[in-house]
Amino acid sequence: MWLSSTAQHAIRAVLFLAEHSSERPVRVDEIAAALDCPRNYLSKTLHQLARAGVLRSGRGPKGGFQLMGTPAELPIARIIAPFEPVTQRRCLFGRPECGGRHPCAAHDQWSGVAIGVERFFDATTVADLLTPPAAAPSKKKKPAPGKRPTRAKRPPSSTSRTT
Repeated sequence: MWLSSTAQHAIRAVLFLAEHSSERPVRVDEIAAALDCPRNYLSKTLHQLARAGVLRSGRGPKGGFQLMGTPAELPIARIIAPFEPVTQRRCLFGRPECGGRHPCAAHDQWSGVAIGVERFFDATTVADLLTPPAAAPSKKKKPAPGKRPTRAKRPPSSTSRTT
């Protein structure tokens, strides 16, 4: 399953709104400039999200878009659903008919991947994507207690004197 560019822009716009629209609605021009995408294209995308109940929209000088709920209540699957149903799977080889009686060579393996992607979109919220990952633990190995770290032996110096 690949995401269309519209679904990708929808996710990016919702993430932007989650970070910038808590006090006031954000206008399409501001979002389009921040995401570097065409204003009219983004406007249509945001209105589809508003019709789907993901965003709230307002008109006029104080209008714009805001999230309908909190980022923690909004799974990514809900953002991409208006643009491509999560359960719609594409054939890895691009065949129009894949599965059932006519599976492609990768169908069984790819189905497992597609199910994993669906679960990710269902389980991951906007808040999850806004939270930075925890710092990874250091990969440096520490010596066992009571043991000194070993050091590489030095090669003999060429300037050493012999008597």
